[in-house]
Amino acid sequence: MSAGPESHAAVTPVGGHSPPVRRVRVFAIIALALLMMSLDSTIVATALHSLQHGLGTSINWAGWTITAYSLGFVLMLPLAGRLSERYGCRRVFIGSVAAFTAASLCCGLAENIFVLIALRALQAAGGAGLTPSATGIVVEHFGDARDRAVSLFGSIFPIGAMIGPAFGGLFVAYWSWRGVFFVNVPIGLVIVWLALRCIPRDRPREQGAAFAIDVTDMLLLGGGLLAGMLAVSALGECGGHRVSTTFAVLAALAVIALWRFVHHIGRSANPFIAPRLIHGPGFGPVNLINTIFGGVANGAMTLIPLYAANRYGIGVFGAGALLIVQGLAAIAFSVTAAFALRRTGHRPPLYVGGTAIAIGTLLLAVAPPHGAAPFAWLAVWAFVIGAGRGTINPASRNAGLQLAPQHSSTLAALRTAALQVGSITTVSIVTAVLARFADPGGVQAWVYVVVALLLLAALPLVARVPEHRGAW
Repeated sequence: MSAGPESHAAVTPVGGHSPPVRRVRVFAIIALALLMMSLDSTIVATALHSLQHGLGTSINWAGWTITAYSLGFVLMLPLAGRLSERYGCRRVFIGSVAAFTAASLCCGLAENIFVLIALRALQAAGGAGLTPSATGIVVEHFGDARDRAVSLFGSIFPIGAMIGPAFGGLFVAYWSWRGVFFVNVPIGLVIVWLALRCIPRDRPREQGAAFAIDVTDMLLLGGGLLAGMLAVSALGECGGHRVSTTFAVLAALAVIALWRFVHHIGRSANPFIAPRLIHGPGFGPVNLINTIFGGVANGAMTLIPLYAANRYGIGVFGAGALLIVQGLAAIAFSVTAAFALRRTGHRPPLYVGGTAIAIGTLLLAVAPPHGAAPFAWLAVWAFVIGAGRGTINPASRNAGLQLAPQHSSTLAALRTAALQVGSITTVSIVTAVLARFADPGGVQAWVYVVVALLLLAALPLVARVPEHRGAW
């Protein structure tokens, strides 16, 4: 993971009293946990229809198994970051894997949709702790290779996103929807066993004031996110009619709650999230870039299969293959950019990758030239978008961490939260808009034009990203 992997394969902690840290082994354990979490984000979606009929519920309630997970995940991320910094990343990592595994087992055994929704929120609490604690482990134990190790995280998530639907389809076809949850149990048990054996113990933390979290912050953030999700759902249910009173009330509640949250953390003695990590010098531009070029772009890409089917009549297999093309490009360019980051610095890959995402998104909206196959045309631009996303990934991960390595877990949590909020918001708004028109394929083309223009307008933010030339 560094320029000389053989020379840095093991690192002996200062003092020489502890066994050397086997970086490759530790990274493999972390990568397996992150892969399990990313796989879960897509595998469940493939089982919704089977889950609906298996539990005798409506599609709306079945969909809440995804909504509850997303809400719990975003809400618990900052708390997981704080816990990692306070009690140690190894403890939080092992505890998170254990909670995720236990909740997965219970999800597979659930006989009631409401119980399943509650368990999905519990599963999210476990999953939320993985990225912050994994980042903290790398920062604490990987020495001069930590920037490249963190950068390589970006190549793991596209793998889970690609194989999730395939595994989900196999489980549903040859077993049951319960299999999409049971698959996590053996993987999780293996990860816990390996982590206990191979990940070094946490270094002693300084004893300070008792750990405290402002509960009001959590309630305001959670209430604002929930109201926002419900508002978008209400917008979609309006169909072609005027905007409903329900949507207006929920949207107003979301805005008020989130505004109060931002105002309150600035005055709280124990803020849920330190304000400077959200909008302080350097942090603000990085968080916006993660939200727009990471979250919004990811949400737009998630809907490409729907676009391919509605506008060009491409079948399920072909539409899904577009995500595979995008994922393969993201993996390849993410690994390349990770090893080039110390030479390029942060800003060049952000400019190049951001521009590629914007151009690819814009050209998705353009009809293929005469004689060109629609699938081939879409595949080309899906590849370009994936290449752009892979290119910006290492830079967007490291830019914030280098500002405050001591808060690496919290910063990793904020980055993941920014990606999730951007993606969830984009998917929710776009699907709500499409539900109001008779030609969803044509409308979605205009959506991609708007997204492309937003990405181009956000490019000047890159000039405000702190430049540390990769290594830290």
